[in-house]
Amino acid sequence: MLRQLIRRKSQTYPLPPPSPPLLSSSPRNLSTLKPSPSSPTLSQLSHITMTDPKGTVVFSTVGRPHYGFDLFSLPLHSSSNNLAPEHRLSDGISVNFNAQLANDDPHSVVFISERTGLPAIYLTRPGLPTPKLLHCEPGSLFHDRPILKNDILYFISAHQHPNRPFKSWSALYSTTTTLLDEDQNQNPKTTRLTPSDSVDYSPAISLSGQFVAVASYGSRPWDGEFHHLNTDIVVFLASQPSKRVLVCERGGWPTWSGDAVIYFHRQDDDGWWSIFRVDFSQDLESSSGYPITPTRVTPSGLHCFTPAALHDGKQIAVATRRPGKNFRHIELFDVESKTFRLVTETLNPNFHHYNPFVSPNSQFLGYHRFRGESTQWGETTIPYLEPVSSPIKQLQMLRIHGSFPTFSPNGDLIAFNPDFDANAGIKIVKSDGSKRWNLIKDRAAFYNAWSPTEKHVIFTSLGPIFQSAKTTVQIARIEFNPSDLDGDKEEIPCNVKILTKEDTGNNAFPSCSPDGKSLVFRSGRTGHKNLYIIEAVNGEFNGDARRLTEGQCIDTMPSWSPKGDLIAFSSNRHNPDDVAVFGIYVIKPDGSGLRRVYVAGDDVERERINHVCFSKDGEWLLFTANLGGVTAEPVSLPNQFQPYGDLYVVRLDGSGLRRLTWNGYENGTPAWLEGDEVVDMGRLRLENEVGGDTLKGQFDEPLWISCDF
Repeated sequence: MLRQLIRRKSQTYPLPPPSPPLLSSSPRNLSTLKPSPSSPTLSQLSHITMTDPKGTVVFSTVGRPHYGFDLFSLPLHSSSNNLAPEHRLSDGISVNFNAQLANDDPHSVVFISERTGLPAIYLTRPGLPTPKLLHCEPGSLFHDRPILKNDILYFISAHQHPNRPFKSWSALYSTTTTLLDEDQNQNPKTTRLTPSDSVDYSPAISLSGQFVAVASYGSRPWDGEFHHLNTDIVVFLASQPSKRVLVCERGGWPTWSGDAVIYFHRQDDDGWWSIFRVDFSQDLESSSGYPITPTRVTPSGLHCFTPAALHDGKQIAVATRRPGKNFRHIELFDVESKTFRLVTETLNPNFHHYNPFVSPNSQFLGYHRFRGESTQWGETTIPYLEPVSSPIKQLQMLRIHGSFPTFSPNGDLIAFNPDFDANAGIKIVKSDGSKRWNLIKDRAAFYNAWSPTEKHVIFTSLGPIFQSAKTTVQIARIEFNPSDLDGDKEEIPCNVKILTKEDTGNNAFPSCSPDGKSLVFRSGRTGHKNLYIIEAVNGEFNGDARRLTEGQCIDTMPSWSPKGDLIAFSSNRHNPDDVAVFGIYVIKPDGSGLRRVYVAGDDVERERINHVCFSKDGEWLLFTANLGGVTAEPVSLPNQFQPYGDLYVVRLDGSGLRRLTWNGYENGTPAWLEGDEVVDMGRLRLENEVGGDTLKGQFDEPLWISCDF
């Protein structure tokens, strides 16, 4: 297995070329709280040369390390109610999902896999020893929903950004390809099928290949929703993508039955997600008769999503969530008798199953699910650190199995919280991923900060996360002996010293000054969450906490600049009544010079920015934000609290905004290592050598999908 993982690490292809800055590359007057009237367009910025950020960024992704998705299929026997055993289609490496049969061949499958650090398009078929990289669009770090029909590959990509924030980058593209290696065009032309000012998700191709349906957001800016995207069903000719017709309002994840019937999902007014149908006239010359009022197909009382219609016109494969059931399963719905037939619940009752696909001859049904704990093939453990492709050549990116990472002073170690929602404490891992230790156990801890001057000192927050200002959470100083990391110990003895007083409410998110003498943190001791500074050894037991900010707002997640001159933090002080909007602010340690760093041009009031940290030179800020909208339909994925969360960097003056992550997940809690201590990716080990965590598929369904009506 180790050889497999090393081989996976070596299966690379050229990095996408660096993307240009997104919004503004010119400094602003940051002493005022009003944004400039407008931001320059991308074309106006094309002449500007910038020094790219560099180093290593470690970050977390909600749930993703636990997925272990693989593709499975089974034959559908119309003469019997008994299901044949599953057939595994993918090889157990990384995560594999969102598949379709290729060119109507029941044995060839195109799908998405993240085995090389980004979601790219792969092909598997009998005779291939390993899945083949079929397409990775130059400049793209995100691909989704591939369909290979008549040697034309259709796919979603997010490599062309709009010229304004709060709009998804997702669009539909096509390129020519073939299943035959010897006929593969090495330089295929890619065509954007989505209009330049529009957003499309979830394509579907009709049986003949003549028509394309998408869930389209159109040219509207993202409205902030993600439980149910406000998309419409739009159809166009594959040969004339510019002639688009809005067939039905409010719908997602379309699927064709033949060339004349479209099924799709949406949440109905009674709260249940259901499948709807429209009969398509195939006349795109006239807009009369459109949009069509759809017919509800599946009943209330259960959720049905991500349909895949069988071309026999009689059945639809759907993913369901039923009251009293804890797992999402695939079922067949008979559109004539209005009855369901269980499929995956009888095979794997305790696994989630996602996004069914069917063969054109209605003989095969496929889906993806967790590959299983007892499997004898593929990856069965979760790597401590996983390489992720970066859009910036000098900037390496690693996903950690945990949250709130922080680097040791020389970068050889990373402390993190394995699960901040339980009493999981703090762990330490080597930055090459080779070994991990337990520092504290059986205590709720979150958000860590390693002392920049003391390798044996880590600061953390002890107590529950996401609580009120008066809930008791304490800042703690943890001391241990670094020599204990050199032996065979897995449990590291440590001393935990509380630095904040018992009656001071919610104290969290510590950040240490570069000289190691002071801590800035967020405290709710006044009933509002503001920033305070204490001494780093004895805390407020050696003098009072000095208040840094004040106001009836939320100031949180501070980061002390490595130069010591500034503290950056997230705050809603520009709109204290709205707990969903946060901007970046900076302040001097003496409390002077408070100002906002504007990121989103004219739309700064919609910024939701958190987890801010500095580059080593103090000139760049790294953070999580909602600026790119939603990249994929969230209902088709496991739970993501904020599926619009992606990582960005921006200069301290608000210029040079760059996006770092693209996917349907929530990415956040980054830490940035820069300088001579950069992690050597060539030495990164993907195999856990001291046991590690078994891959168990422990992830949740979207928590906002309720069966309690």
